[in-house]
Amino acid sequence: MAKKNDSFYFDAFRESADCACRAAKLLSDVMHDYDPERLREHMAAMHEIEQAADDVRHGVMDELVSAFITPFEREDIAELSHILDDVTDRIDGTLQRLYYDNVTEIRPDALEMVDMVAKSCKRMAKLIDELPRFKRSKKLRKLVFDVNNIESDADTLYVDAMRALHTDGTDALQVFAWHEVYANLELCTDDCEHVADAVDHIVMKNS
Repeated sequence: MAKKNDSFYFDAFRESADCACRAAKLLSDVMHDYDPERLREHMAAMHEIEQAADDVRHGVMDELVSAFITPFEREDIAELSHILDDVTDRIDGTLQRLYYDNVTEIRPDALEMVDMVAKSCKRMAKLIDELPRFKRSKKLRKLVFDVNNIESDADTLYVDAMRALHTDGTDALQVFAWHEVYANLELCTDDCEHVADAVDHIVMKNS
């Protein structure tokens, strides 16, 4: 059973992962039912999620200042909290790019990519949910590999999408816009992988 002071950090990590999942679902919903006229409305909703994620990270950092005992090294707690927040920030940034780059229609391969982002966030959340049992869990390494594999698949799709964009695109402004959107969608899965790698690092240090 985790000590009370330990449970604070694990609960915060879960909240951060939940924010990322909520952000990914919102982005997926927006892209699958795309209406450029509603982007400002969706950005406001995304901002609330992003602010909630920031509040969780700030709470962790405030607690670390005065904490006497932590479940693992302070630097690792701070790093994991930071990169979990990065996932939500990146998803938020992707939605913003749809708006200020004036994306008018969604390309089919972008829907595949955002589905991968949502899938990666869900696996990442399962990984974080397993983290309190990091000293004895038999599931953590598989969950790390699952997130890594999704990121690898997303890389492949990104390369194919960028090739199609630069081969078939006729509107220079839309090519530029989609270049940014595709890059950010791929970076979302990279950020999930960074979380998985950080967890793997924590497990290896404390085994």
